[in-house]
Amino acid sequence: MTRRIRPDQRLYPILALLAVIVLWQLIVTLADVPMYILPSPLDTVNALIDDFGAIAGHVGTTLYESALGFLLSIVLAFVLGILMDSFDIVKKSLYPILIVSQTVPTIVITPILIIWFGFGMLPKVLVIVMVCFFPICISLVDAFEKVDRDYVNLFRSFEAGKLQTFLHLKLPYAMVNFFSGLKIAATYLIMAAIIAEWQGGTKGIGVYMVRAKNAYALDKVFASILVIVLVSVVLIAVINRIGSRATHWRSR
Repeated sequence: MTRRIRPDQRLYPILALLAVIVLWQLIVTLADVPMYILPSPLDTVNALIDDFGAIAGHVGTTLYESALGFLLSIVLAFVLGILMDSFDIVKKSLYPILIVSQTVPTIVITPILIIWFGFGMLPKVLVIVMVCFFPICISLVDAFEKVDRDYVNLFRSFEAGKLQTFLHLKLPYAMVNFFSGLKIAATYLIMAAIIAEWQGGTKGIGVYMVRAKNAYALDKVFASILVIVLVSVVLIAVINRIGSRATHWRSR
């Protein structure tokens, strides 16, 4: 049976968002708040329209870095996830290190990577990998571990090899967790790229935001945030769509 989203599940968040935007516009207009303190929604939209060319160019660079980092994260997560599932010693050795590695603040690591690798694209991609790799890898490892033992024993009774068991049982079983990990990683993806660009770089939406902030052009900063939110929402929607198709058997 296909799960359907009731109309009110979409309508209520949209109405709540519209109410916040209207309230925000009224507060800024009635209180005559200066634009360098808090731009109104209309100021934000006007800044986006006026500077759309520059913002689009910087967003393109950020998306390119993000795509590279995201793809690399997925590949590394799959390789390490399979190794940790196949060899217990690898899992026992690396799993605690992966957990501990996430306690190191990204904002501290970024300047170090810039010192080592310069202001080019490499440190940005590495920061994205550091942030996105973890949720994808852990979701895969946990899914591989939680495969029903009865199914594993059934495959063994048919004398299926490790590769056959992985391809026909563990991998399909892990897809639900994998796409959940992808969605978590996608929410951090653009943020990680912007943190890296904010710390040092020549192009990217993070660089654009730093320049706009230093010029007290908060309308352009808010326009950048609006674009980031829209890009992230579209990205998560795409992953959700692909995930629904890849795990369509869940809705049956």
